[in-house]
Amino acid sequence: MSEQSLSGQFVIKNALLASKLAKRAGNHLSMHGISLSEYLVMHHLQYSPNKAVARIELAEHIGMSASGVTRLIAPMEKTGIIEKVANPRDARQSLVKLSPAGQRLYADASVSFEQITQELVGGLSQAQQEKVVELFAKLI
Repeated sequence: MSEQSLSGQFVIKNALLASKLAKRAGNHLSMHGISLSEYLVMHHLQYSPNKAVARIELAEHIGMSASGVTRLIAPMEKTGIIEKVANPRDARQSLVKLSPAGQRLYADASVSFEQITQELVGGLSQAQQEKVVELFAKLI
C-alpha cells in the first residue's frame, strides 16, 4: 500500500477535526436549544450587511442545499428565531432575518460559543490561530 499524499492527509485530518469541533461546539450550543448549523445561520444573519438574506445565500454560506436550508430554518421560523421579510429587489423571493428574540438567543449562545472555542483552540498561540484562519480563508 502506498503512502497517502500530503493533500490527502490534509483533507482527512481536516474532516476529522471538523467533525470533532462540530460535535463539541454543538454539544455546548444545545444548552441554548440550538444546533451548530442553526448557530451558523444566526451568525450569518447577524453579520450580513442588511441583516436579511435570501435562503440560497444561506445555503451557499453554510454549505447546504437550498432544500436543506429550508428544512433547517422552518423550525426556526416556527419558534420565532427568524422571520421572513419582503425582498425589496425581487417580490417573488422573501428574505430571512433574525427576530428580536433570535438576536437575544444569538447573543446568549455566542457567549457559550466563545467559551468552547477558547477551550478547543487554547493550545494554539494567537499567531498560530491567525495563520490557520488565513490558510483556511484561502481554501474556502
